[in-house]
Amino acid sequence: MPIAERVWDRGIIQRALQKFPHSPALLHGPDDQQLCVIDRPFRSRQYLVAPVKPEAFEPHHFSGVTEPNGIAVPDDPVRAAAAATRRILPLLRDALAAVRHSAAAQPPPQVARAITLIWYEDGALCTPYRSVPEDAREDLRALGFQYHPHQAAFLLPAAYGEDGHARRLRALVYQLAQKGIGITLRHLSPARARLPVAAPPSGTVAAHRR
Repeated sequence: MPIAERVWDRGIIQRALQKFPHSPALLHGPDDQQLCVIDRPFRSRQYLVAPVKPEAFEPHHFSGVTEPNGIAVPDDPVRAAAAATRRILPLLRDALAAVRHSAAAQPPPQVARAITLIWYEDGALCTPYRSVPEDAREDLRALGFQYHPHQAAFLLPAAYGEDGHARRLRALVYQLAQKGIGITLRHLSPARARLPVAAPPSGTVAAHRR
């Protein structure tokens, strides 16, 4: 997962990682403690330090947990270390403890329904429209899936790229799990790697237009 998505901060540090190319330094501590350090944009004598989410947990384990967030520090190593120790690490330890408690109390959501996503050779993801539960269709649309009436399918274009697909799939898995809907992925064999062309029944089109 890109470091910008793992940074436990919704302020200046996450924005800096998203808008400016950085090669962040990662500092590792005990008990899954990690800090990300980058140059502060437009401030030559400052750095940005932020905690990093551990990868061993599911997205719903972080729900309701207070984010520890990051800070700006001077380029003096002693003062920077003191600021991080005083202002970040106590909050990070509390947040990690809360996430572990959440993981122990919340087993993986049970799913009663499932959607099969077909992965084509060109990178596109497709699922038949009629196989998608009605209460899941808006989730697909919101994450970039496009409805193609002539193919009777939802399609996530290959143009989003590998990282874009991965981000959208993670979000979709989490959102649908809350509704008791699972996702399975199936790679289409090369001999069959063409998108479906059957038109949807008129009732299906009408349902979509509503």
